[in-house]
Amino acid sequence: MTATLNRSDVERIVRQVLTTKLGPQRIKPNPLVVNVSARHVHLSQEHVEILFGKGAQLEPHKMLYQEGYFAAKQTVMVVGPRRRMLPEVRVLGPVRPSQVELAFTDAISLGIDAPVRISGDHRDTPGCVLVGPEGVVELQAGVIRAQRHVHMGPADLEYFRVKPGDKMDLRIVSPTCTTTLEDLVVRFEPKCRLEVHIDTDEGNACHLDAATHVELIQKQHEDCGCGCGGTGACKPH
Repeated sequence: MTATLNRSDVERIVRQVLTTKLGPQRIKPNPLVVNVSARHVHLSQEHVEILFGKGAQLEPHKMLYQEGYFAAKQTVMVVGPRRRMLPEVRVLGPVRPSQVELAFTDAISLGIDAPVRISGDHRDTPGCVLVGPEGVVELQAGVIRAQRHVHMGPADLEYFRVKPGDKMDLRIVSPTCTTTLEDLVVRFEPKCRLEVHIDTDEGNACHLDAATHVELIQKQHEDCGCGCGGTGACKPH
């Protein structure tokens, strides 16, 4: 009696043979997308209802690249010291702890000394006032300049041989403005798509709109002598 192999069995056998002959192969990552993250606001449900009325919900205006995230129809006015303000700053959903993410020039315009932070890190950060059609919220903290970062899923971590919290560089090739941005923080979520976020100032400086090539570069470490060649993928002694 002759056994019949289905397609999945054949593919599994082929992978086993290739692994034996060639060694483990790195799976190609998701396509690299680099997006500018313009100034925006995140709001808790409590603050949504204060600003837009009791029972209000964030309404999707445009879906973002990461599944489940969206630019909402709602906007707020962000007010800094001495009544400097940015009108109609977009709210992003879904709801989460309230914070304001600005570019450096936005912070200057508001008169706020906003530190560079990973989203959610509000230690030693200034606050501001948010004004909506139905109310006002005074944030005691949470105004930041978002640190440039790259979102990754499991396959991306494996391909680039990095872990959450590691830092990478991003090379952007564009006419007369080729630039390498250093120290992008790796951020991990299980269902995340590979995506880099830089702010408006950074996007303008490297002429991202005209870029012909973008590349993530693993940062080089000091050669520890273990044989990793300074890649950080240290081999056991």
